[in-house]
Amino acid sequence: MRLKKYSLKQKIKIGKKIKKICNTNRVTFLINDDPWLTKELDADGCHLGQNDMKIKEARTIIGNKIIGITCHNSIRLAKIAIKSKADYVAFGAFYETKTKKTKYYATTKILRELDKISSIPIVAIGGINPNNYKNLLLNKANFLAISSYIWNNKKYKPQQAVKLLK
Repeated sequence: MRLKKYSLKQKIKIGKKIKKICNTNRVTFLINDDPWLTKELDADGCHLGQNDMKIKEARTIIGNKIIGITCHNSIRLAKIAIKSKADYVAFGAFYETKTKKTKYYATTKILRELDKISSIPIVAIGGINPNNYKNLLLNKANFLAISSYIWNNKKYKPQQAVKLLK
C-alpha cells in the first residue's frame, strides 16, 4: 500500500479494507515506508526506501515480518541490505514511469549480477507493462511491482489490465 498524500486516519481506514481483500485472496500485504503503520494494520511487512528508517530499527517495530529495501540501481546498496537482513531487494526504475520522479534507472544486467551472488528475492520496479514484464522475469526478477499500468491506465480498468499481464 503506497498512499503518499493521505492522512494516517485515511491510511488506516483504507489499509483495513486492503488487508481484508489480501487475506481473502491469499496475497501478501506490504506497506510502503511506514513500519508503524505496518504494525497498526498487522500487515505482512513493509518496504523501505533508502531515506526511510533503517532495517534494524524497523525490525524492532514489526518483528519478524517482511522487510524489503529499495536499492535503485546499485549492487553496493543491495549488499548492504542483504547484510542488514532484508527479506528482498528492489531495483528500478527499469522503464519510464509516471508513479514518481525517476532519479535512478536500472538495467536487466543488475538483476543477473545480483542473482549470481545472492539468493535473495529481487523485485523490479518502474514502468512495467505487458510489453516489457517478461524481459524482467527472464533476467532473474522474482517479483514485479506494477502500479501505474494497473491503477492509472486510461485504456483498461484494473482487472482488465491485470489480465493482460498473464
